[in-house]
Amino acid sequence: MIGKTDQANHQYDLKDFWTAAGNGNLPAVSYLKAANYQDGHAGYSDPIDEQHFVVDTINRLQKLPEWKDTAVILAYDDSDGWYDHVKSPLVNGSNDPQSDVAFAGPGSDKIRLGNYKDRAGYGPRLPLLIVSPYAKKNFVDHTLTDQTSILRFIEDNWKLGRIGDNSFDAVAGSLNNMFDFSHEGEQQNRKLFLDPATGQPIAQPNTGNKQVDQDGETQDDQNGQNQ
Repeated sequence: MIGKTDQANHQYDLKDFWTAAGNGNLPAVSYLKAANYQDGHAGYSDPIDEQHFVVDTINRLQKLPEWKDTAVILAYDDSDGWYDHVKSPLVNGSNDPQSDVAFAGPGSDKIRLGNYKDRAGYGPRLPLLIVSPYAKKNFVDHTLTDQTSILRFIEDNWKLGRIGDNSFDAVAGSLNNMFDFSHEGEQQNRKLFLDPATGQPIAQPNTGNKQVDQDGETQDDQNGQNQ
């Protein structure tokens, strides 16, 4: 049984995740990784395949009763080789200047996180998006964050403390500015279902002839009146 007889195993198929979710056992925290052909990586995937995975996943999550307490964080692990015209700040030196000559410059010799080698960063800027009933609407956050900001959010939410051993979560920026937790019930963001092929809003399941417009407002097909 998952989590009972195989506690050392932390990786499962997506079908296992959806089985658990469908049975009312949505895990408190899950990392979902698309199949290679849908992960958006250059060379063997494309943005439309990636869009299918993201939209299908979020559409399905929004149908669950747990959606009202859910946050989906979309993150990427590399830039796919695309260049960035802005250099990221150096928050940790490499302790291996011979190998990391690209980071040579002010601060490149300053090690904040232990004496491990080859951990100079940050690297190229990457997208990070939050989809949630509590996400701030039409908002762009300029807080400096990285992948370990997600870990820090989990640690803070469940009061777990930091990993330790000079992990980057100790200096990671917070994701809290992307949320507004003051809204409850009807004040939360409305659900927005999209077409996985076009990315356009579509009718909410089980809502008859009502559909969702670009602003997330529910409208009647025939008279366009806001509901």
